[in-house]
Amino acid sequence: MGKKKHKQHDQEQNKDQGLLEKAEDFDEKPEYVQWEQPKEIIDTILESDKIIVWKDFEKVYEPGYYGKQLGDRLELALVEACLLLKRGRIRVLKEGNPMTFEELFSHAASLDSRFSHKYRVYEDLRERGLLVRTGFKFGCDFRVYDRGVQLKKGPKSAKEHTKWIVFSVPEDFTMSFQELSRSVRLAHNIRAKMLWAIVDNEADVTFYQILRIKP
Repeated sequence: MGKKKHKQHDQEQNKDQGLLEKAEDFDEKPEYVQWEQPKEIIDTILESDKIIVWKDFEKVYEPGYYGKQLGDRLELALVEACLLLKRGRIRVLKEGNPMTFEELFSHAASLDSRFSHKYRVYEDLRERGLLVRTGFKFGCDFRVYDRGVQLKKGPKSAKEHTKWIVFSVPEDFTMSFQELSRSVRLAHNIRAKMLWAIVDNEADVTFYQILRIKP
Protein backbone atom coordinates (compact mmCIF):
# COMPACT_ATOMS: atom_id res chain seq x y z
CA MET A 1 0.00 0.00 0.00
CA GLY A 2 1.42 3.43 -0.99
CA LYS A 3 1.93 6.36 1.37
CA LYS A 4 -1.16 8.12 0.06
CA LYS A 5 -3.35 5.08 0.69
CA HIS A 6 -1.79 4.59 4.15
CA LYS A 7 -2.66 8.19 5.05
CA GLN A 8 -6.19 7.81 3.73
CA HIS A 9 -6.64 4.56 5.70
CA ASP A 10 -5.46 6.23 8.95
CA GLN A 11 -7.83 9.14 8.41
CA GLU A 12 -10.76 6.81 7.88
CA GLN A 13 -9.91 4.92 11.08
CA ASN A 14 -9.84 8.18 13.04
CA LYS A 15 -13.22 9.17 11.63
CA ASP A 16 -14.77 5.88 12.61
CA GLN A 17 -13.24 5.63 16.06
CA GLY A 18 -13.18 9.27 17.19
CA LEU A 19 -10.21 11.27 18.39
CA LEU A 20 -8.60 11.40 21.85
CA GLU A 21 -6.47 14.41 22.65
CA LYS A 22 -5.56 16.68 25.53
CA ALA A 23 -8.22 19.33 25.91
CA GLU A 24 -6.91 22.45 24.19
CA ASP A 25 -8.37 24.85 26.77
CA PHE A 26 -6.77 22.91 29.62
CA ASP A 27 -3.21 22.37 28.34
CA GLU A 28 -1.68 24.91 30.69
CA LYS A 29 -3.24 25.77 34.00
CA PRO A 30 -3.66 29.51 34.52
CA GLU A 31 -2.85 31.19 37.77
CA TYR A 32 -5.40 30.25 40.40
CA VAL A 33 -8.16 32.72 41.04
CA GLN A 34 -7.49 34.56 44.29
CA TRP A 35 -10.40 34.44 46.73
CA GLU A 36 -10.96 37.16 49.27
CA GLN A 37 -11.82 36.23 52.83
CA PRO A 38 -15.63 36.54 53.08
CA LYS A 39 -17.07 39.30 55.24
CA GLU A 40 -19.74 36.93 56.55
CA ILE A 41 -19.76 33.17 57.07
CA ILE A 42 -23.18 31.66 56.34
CA ASP A 43 -24.58 28.82 58.44
CA THR A 44 -25.74 25.71 56.61
CA ILE A 45 -27.19 22.38 57.74
CA LEU A 46 -26.09 18.88 56.71
CA GLU A 47 -28.96 16.68 55.57
CA SER A 48 -27.54 13.31 54.45
CA ASP A 49 -26.26 13.85 50.88
CA LYS A 50 -26.85 17.60 50.63
CA ILE A 51 -26.30 20.84 52.48
CA ILE A 52 -29.24 23.20 53.08
CA VAL A 53 -28.96 26.98 53.36
CA TRP A 54 -32.04 28.62 54.87
CA LYS A 55 -30.92 32.19 55.60
CA ASP A 56 -29.09 34.64 53.34
CA PHE A 57 -28.61 31.93 50.74
CA GLU A 58 -28.15 34.52 47.98
CA LYS A 59 -24.77 35.29 49.59
CA VAL A 60 -23.77 31.65 48.99
CA TYR A 61 -25.34 31.31 45.55
CA GLU A 62 -23.50 34.37 44.26
CA PRO A 63 -20.84 34.96 43.18
CA GLY A 64 -20.15 31.72 41.41
CA TYR A 65 -23.67 30.24 41.17
CA TYR A 66 -23.27 27.60 43.84
CA GLY A 67 -26.16 25.27 44.59
CA LYS A 68 -29.75 25.10 43.42
CA GLN A 69 -32.44 27.49 44.62
CA LEU A 70 -35.63 25.71 45.68
CA GLY A 71 -38.22 28.13 46.98
CA ASP A 72 -37.11 29.41 50.37
CA ARG A 73 -33.85 27.48 50.51
CA LEU A 74 -30.63 26.69 48.66
CA GLU A 75 -29.37 23.12 48.27
CA LEU A 76 -25.65 22.54 47.86
CA ALA A 77 -24.11 19.35 46.53
CA LEU A 78 -21.43 17.93 48.79
CA VAL A 79 -18.62 18.85 46.39
CA GLU A 80 -19.81 22.45 46.42
CA ALA A 81 -20.16 22.52 50.19
CA CYS A 82 -16.69 21.06 50.74
CA LEU A 83 -15.09 23.73 48.59
CA LEU A 84 -17.08 26.57 50.20
CA LEU A 85 -16.25 25.24 53.66
CA LYS A 86 -12.56 25.02 52.76
CA ARG A 87 -12.65 28.63 51.55
CA GLY A 88 -14.36 29.79 54.72
CA ARG A 89 -17.56 30.98 53.06
CA ILE A 90 -19.93 28.66 54.95
CA ARG A 91 -20.22 26.86 58.28
CA VAL A 92 -21.70 23.36 58.10
CA LEU A 93 -23.70 22.26 61.13
CA LYS A 94 -24.46 18.66 62.00
CA GLU A 95 -26.90 18.30 64.89
CA GLY A 96 -26.01 21.86 65.87
CA ASN A 97 -22.25 21.30 65.88
CA PRO A 98 -19.89 22.76 63.26
CA MET A 99 -18.05 20.27 61.05
CA THR A 100 -14.46 20.56 59.89
CA PHE A 101 -13.55 20.21 56.23
CA GLU A 102 -12.06 16.78 56.96
CA GLU A 103 -15.26 15.62 58.68
CA LEU A 104 -17.48 16.75 55.82
CA PHE A 105 -15.14 15.26 53.24
CA SER A 106 -15.12 11.90 55.07
CA HIS A 107 -18.92 11.95 55.30
CA ALA A 108 -19.21 12.60 51.55
CA ALA A 109 -16.67 9.89 50.73
CA SER A 110 -18.64 7.38 52.84
CA LEU A 111 -21.69 8.03 50.62
CA ASP A 112 -19.88 8.05 47.28
CA SER A 113 -16.80 5.94 46.51
CA ARG A 114 -15.90 8.35 43.67
CA PHE A 115 -16.16 11.47 45.78
CA SER A 116 -12.43 12.10 46.25
CA HIS A 117 -11.87 12.16 42.48
CA LYS A 118 -14.95 14.27 41.80
CA TYR A 119 -14.00 16.79 44.46
CA ARG A 120 -10.45 17.13 43.15
CA VAL A 121 -11.73 17.79 39.62
CA TYR A 122 -14.39 20.23 40.86
CA GLU A 123 -11.80 22.16 42.85
CA ASP A 124 -9.45 22.27 39.86
CA LEU A 125 -12.18 23.61 37.56
CA ARG A 126 -13.24 26.27 40.04
CA GLU A 127 -9.64 27.34 40.58
CA ARG A 128 -9.47 28.01 36.84
CA GLY A 129 -12.24 30.57 37.24
CA LEU A 130 -14.82 28.44 35.44
CA LEU A 131 -18.51 28.25 36.24
CA VAL A 132 -19.25 24.65 37.24
CA ARG A 133 -22.61 23.00 37.84
CA THR A 134 -23.43 19.41 38.77
CA GLY A 135 -24.34 17.19 35.84
CA PHE A 136 -26.79 14.65 37.27
CA LYS A 137 -29.53 15.20 34.71
CA PHE A 138 -27.03 14.84 31.86
CA GLY A 139 -25.50 11.64 33.19
CA CYS A 140 -22.09 13.22 33.87
CA ASP A 141 -20.29 14.64 36.90
CA PHE A 142 -20.19 18.30 35.92
CA ARG A 143 -21.41 20.82 33.38
CA VAL A 144 -18.88 23.57 32.77
CA TYR A 145 -19.43 26.98 31.24
CA ASP A 146 -16.91 29.37 29.76
CA ARG A 147 -15.42 32.15 31.85
CA GLY A 148 -17.63 35.19 32.27
CA VAL A 149 -20.92 33.38 31.62
CA GLN A 150 -23.90 34.47 33.74
CA LEU A 151 -26.61 31.89 34.38
CA LYS A 152 -30.05 32.99 33.24
CA LYS A 153 -33.42 31.59 32.23
CA GLY A 154 -34.87 31.88 28.75
CA PRO A 155 -33.09 32.11 25.38
CA LYS A 156 -29.30 31.86 25.49
CA SER A 157 -26.52 32.67 23.08
CA ALA A 158 -24.15 29.90 21.97
CA LYS A 159 -21.53 31.13 24.47
CA GLU A 160 -24.02 30.91 27.35
CA HIS A 161 -24.72 27.21 26.89
CA THR A 162 -22.75 24.39 28.52
CA LYS A 163 -19.32 24.24 26.87
CA TRP A 164 -18.03 21.00 28.42
CA ILE A 165 -19.43 18.00 30.21
CA VAL A 166 -16.92 16.36 32.51
CA PHE A 167 -16.42 12.84 33.84
CA SER A 168 -14.01 12.38 36.78
CA VAL A 169 -12.04 9.13 36.88
CA PRO A 170 -8.85 7.73 38.47
CA GLU A 171 -5.87 6.99 36.24
CA ASP A 172 -6.47 3.22 36.34
CA PHE A 173 -10.10 3.55 35.23
CA THR A 174 -11.34 1.25 32.45
CA MET A 175 -14.55 1.16 30.43
CA SER A 176 -15.98 -0.49 27.31
CA PHE A 177 -16.04 1.16 23.89
CA GLN A 178 -19.85 1.03 24.04
CA GLU A 179 -19.89 3.09 27.25
CA LEU A 180 -17.40 5.54 25.77
CA SER A 181 -19.49 5.89 22.63
CA ARG A 182 -22.62 6.67 24.65
CA SER A 183 -20.73 9.35 26.57
CA VAL A 184 -19.50 11.01 23.38
CA ARG A 185 -23.01 10.99 21.90
CA LEU A 186 -24.36 12.58 25.09
CA ALA A 187 -22.00 15.52 24.72
CA HIS A 188 -22.78 15.98 21.03
CA ASN A 189 -26.53 15.87 21.70
CA ILE A 190 -26.26 18.99 23.85
CA ARG A 191 -23.63 20.58 21.58
CA ALA A 192 -20.93 20.39 24.23
CA LYS A 193 -17.41 18.99 24.31
CA MET A 194 -16.76 15.86 26.34
CA LEU A 195 -13.86 15.89 28.79
CA TRP A 196 -12.38 13.04 30.79
CA ALA A 197 -10.70 14.40 33.91
CA ILE A 198 -8.00 11.89 34.88
CA VAL A 199 -6.88 12.12 38.52
CA ASP A 200 -3.53 10.47 39.16
CA ASN A 201 -2.18 9.06 42.41
CA GLU A 202 -0.71 12.45 43.34
CA ALA A 203 -4.13 14.13 42.90
CA ASP A 204 -3.03 15.97 39.75
CA VAL A 205 -5.72 16.38 37.10
CA THR A 206 -5.26 16.06 33.34
CA PHE A 207 -8.15 16.76 30.98
CA TYR A 208 -8.64 14.78 27.80
CA GLN A 209 -11.16 15.59 25.12
CA ILE A 210 -12.79 12.90 23.01
CA LEU A 211 -14.22 14.01 19.69
CA ARG A 212 -16.66 12.20 17.47
CA ILE A 213 -15.53 12.63 13.88
CA LYS A 214 -18.05 11.57 11.26
CA PRO A 215 -16.82 10.26 7.88
